[in-house]
Amino acid sequence: MRFNELSRAIPDISPKVLSGHLKTLESVGLVKRILYAEVPPRTEYELTELGKSLIPILNQLSEWGRQNLKTVTRYLKNSQ
Repeated sequence: MRFNELSRAIPDISPKVLSGHLKTLESVGLVKRILYAEVPPRTEYELTELGKSLIPILNQLSEWGRQNLKTVTRYLKNSQ
């Protein structure tokens, strides 16, 4: 995805924060940055194989969240 596509897909993230996160993800090998020598210059980001290996884990975490949302919400309300 291009930077602006990512920015639109992640609401309420500033360009500075998104750029910082992308640099971090690239530095640990989860994201690959592809530069195209065009006018104007174009940059795209894609998951590496290591990054793709996280998809099933994140899907499981998301599913756990959906299944336990009511319980966690109830706990949070009771602890205030």
